[in-house]
Amino acid sequence: MALCLAFGACGSSTGSPSDQASVRSGINKNYLSKDLDVKTWVERFSSESREVYTLRDEIVKRLDLKAGDAHADIGAGTGIFLAPFARAVGPSGKLYPVDIAPNFLDYLRGRVANEGLTQAEVVTGLEDSIELPEASIDSAFVCDTYHHFEYPQRSLASIFKALRPGGRFFVIDFHRIPGVSSDFILGHVRANQETFVSEIQAAGFVLEEELEVEGMVENYMLHFRRP
Repeated sequence: MALCLAFGACGSSTGSPSDQASVRSGINKNYLSKDLDVKTWVERFSSESREVYTLRDEIVKRLDLKAGDAHADIGAGTGIFLAPFARAVGPSGKLYPVDIAPNFLDYLRGRVANEGLTQAEVVTGLEDSIELPEASIDSAFVCDTYHHFEYPQRSLASIFKALRPGGRFFVIDFHRIPGVSSDFILGHVRANQETFVSEIQAAGFVLEEELEVEGMVENYMLHFRRP
């Protein structure tokens, strides 16, 4: 799942989103609606037919999170990674599920309370900020969300500032290959892997590797580093 998050240090930005060129205006309109039916999206995101859901435990292993880490799940949605990330960072760590959809945020807060995830703090992101302080996290994770960044360079700058030097940034998104990918992917995902890599590198991140996850076909997983 993917939601628009934009550039800027916590609590500040360089101009408002309306001052910036949008790569896909209104892409997150439905998620921001007060009429968003969370139950429908829980069923959709937690479907066994969804690759990243069935592979979620293996994906978390590939991040190699440590007990005590501070980790952000950006565009957390209904929280398919909430429990495995909480286990990975442990009680001494910190988990920040970040989203901008009000109904998803309410749902995540309810899960955190009901599941006793004391290390998790749900964060309300803005369209121009992930609302995390500078140098506050060790790693950030974006799953099927990058293609929903309406202002990619602003989004990336916000993540870059929130990461500590040497911090790791993981991106999972859909392969977009004409003649191979589904019509839905071709119409929904705005660019291919090479374009997204170029955008992330232009924001100052260093590509470390493409991570292999057994069984991952529709998606790719990239590991970047903040110098």
